Amino acid sequence: MLALLHHVVGHDHVYTRNAQTGLLRHSSETAFYVANTPVTAARAAEAIRAHWKIENTSHYSRDVTLGEDRSRIRTNPGVFARLRSFAFNILKANQTDTLSQDRYRASLAGVKNLLSLTVIRKR
Repeated sequence: MLALLHHVVGHDHVYTRNAQTGLLRHSSETAFYVANTPVTAARAAEAIRAHWKIENTSHYSRDVTLGEDRSRIRTNPGVFARLRSFAFNILKANQTDTLSQDRYRASLAGVKNLLSLTVIRKR
């Protein structure tokens, strides 16, 4: 059975900063989103924003804080991904400053302090 595919086109303006000159460069991107049911423009925009919210709050933070994209682990990468997720969740739950600074502070404080962060507090 053939399913009718519906699509939504999104057009974004992207600004990137040149690390050497500090100048911004403008470019535009066109993204195609495919759905198997018709969606309104408002619903499509909501779904796209929800997707990028996750990308910007979790994946980007994990990469910047824990260097996931630079990881060279090739043996059991899933185990190390879970350990990074565990560490990221502990840092997020106990966040006092930026995640990078909290990670640095946690590493200086020692193992006992690190283990104390795993206690689940009542809210």
